[in-house]
Amino acid sequence: MDQRTPKPLPQGSSMQRAAAFSVHVFTALGAGVALLALMEAVREHWTAMFWWLGVALVIDGVDGPMARRLDVVGLQPNWSGEVLDLVVDFVTYVFVPAYAITASGMLWPLAAPVLGVGISVSGALYFADRRMKSDDNHFRGFPGLWNMAAFYLFLLHWPPAASSLAVAILIVLTFMPFHVVHPVRVARLRWLTLGLIGAGTVLAILTLIDDFEPGTAVTIALCAIGLYVVGSDSAIRLIRSLNA
Repeated sequence: MDQRTPKPLPQGSSMQRAAAFSVHVFTALGAGVALLALMEAVREHWTAMFWWLGVALVIDGVDGPMARRLDVVGLQPNWSGEVLDLVVDFVTYVFVPAYAITASGMLWPLAAPVLGVGISVSGALYFADRRMKSDDNHFRGFPGLWNMAAFYLFLLHWPPAASSLAVAILIVLTFMPFHVVHPVRVARLRWLTLGLIGAGTVLAILTLIDDFEPGTAVTIALCAIGLYVVGSDSAIRLIRSLNA
């Protein structure tokens, strides 16, 4: 752990500084939610685990705008919201899903521990990569969205061989130079992306309510949305190169 010299307290009332610090507490609450999700995973209550991971997603989506509105960087300079966010994101996006994927019986028994370690290691490396985002705000490589990968594995009920292969491919894709759309920060087709993400959220909630038996139509729609998020930028770049 590196030791940094504390910065002097900035200008601002004690109430403003307390409000700013409360955003850090809110972000850190995601780590507590991750523990609750892990406890459900250990009990093999997979649907309950995903409900808690959904709560973590809401926290992750809300804390950034809150931090900017309350000027957390200026009022609490001794606390790194960026580091805190990465720590919480690792346990909610990578570590808890890695356990679920490994312990759920979806993978080959001999391959499961190896792939689980691969998820954890590749996810940790990805979160430390300063190139994780491109200049146009796309994610570079598979962006460690193992909570989403786990969701689709539970949804599709593939045989262990297919699930193991899919996980291995995603681990490799973590380090590949292709781009994945960021649902908010990528300007191109943002209206379409946000619309599909909203629809996918509703369908995911219905899937959890139905305990991962939502029916064929919902499953196909969710797969189409997932393919758009992961593959739309690569498809657009390919079309442009062919038309050049």
